[in-house]
Amino acid sequence: MSLAAVKNYFSTFNLEHRIMVLQESTATVDEAAEAHGVDPDQIAKTLSFMLNDTPLLIVTSGMSRVDNQKYKSHFSKKAKMLNPQQVLEYTGHAIGGVCPFGLKMPMDVYLDVSLKKHSEVIPAAGDLFSSIKLNIEELEKYSNFQQWIDVSK
Repeated sequence: MSLAAVKNYFSTFNLEHRIMVLQESTATVDEAAEAHGVDPDQIAKTLSFMLNDTPLLIVTSGMSRVDNQKYKSHFSKKAKMLNPQQVLEYTGHAIGGVCPFGLKMPMDVYLDVSLKKHSEVIPAAGDLFSSIKLNIEELEKYSNFQQWIDVSK
């Protein structure tokens, strides 16, 4: 269902053909990097948080970690990640396939500056075996992001 939602989303831009469905799992950064033959940092991972009872997504580079102090400084609240059931409930994507595309409900999406060191990144596309390669401008456009933020280390 989730891959179908992402395909449907990209079909509105005539880009569904760019979604790659692989035989190998792309559920983790390391698996995705190996499957695509790229550096793990080039994988764009989407993390899910709850802020004041509202879910949000932050997309970071593959090797980045959220810095709790930077997160709190930006959002004025402590970082609280969603549990796997909440991730599925809010995004429509299970962990391992979470991406800012084809979401079940509208959500604020933020892009972390850690992504800017790459000309292309590879986010998931809705399930454990799918992804899409996008340049940074495409990631901005198709993720409907709110803003660039710096919350990683």
